[in-house]
Amino acid sequence: MKSLADIGSDFIGTNPNLTTQEGVGKIVSAIIAGSLSIAGVILLFLLIGGGIAIISGAGNSDPKTVEQGKKATTSALIGFIVVFSAYWIVKLIETITGLNLMGGTP
Repeated sequence: MKSLADIGSDFIGTNPNLTTQEGVGKIVSAIIAGSLSIAGVILLFLLIGGGIAIISGAGNSDPKTVEQGKKATTSALIGFIVVFSAYWIVKLIETITGLNLMGGTP
């Protein structure tokens, strides 16, 4: 069974050199890929939780619960838009500067 350090070294490399474009690109790529995955999972749970709160609040005629559910879904969508925008900002910086920050093929 692989340890957590072995899994990380498989993805990033054994010793990423932060002074080179490739080393920085691998680390930025790992951070962005992880953050997008985590943001997607959090979005899913917040949307489900907010939807359940809206439905249960409407069924019980509780406007406070409905409002909390609406806040949760709105906040989840705004947060995901921020994370998704960060991804596209990095892609834009790559295009403008010609750097390979995402670790893909140049």
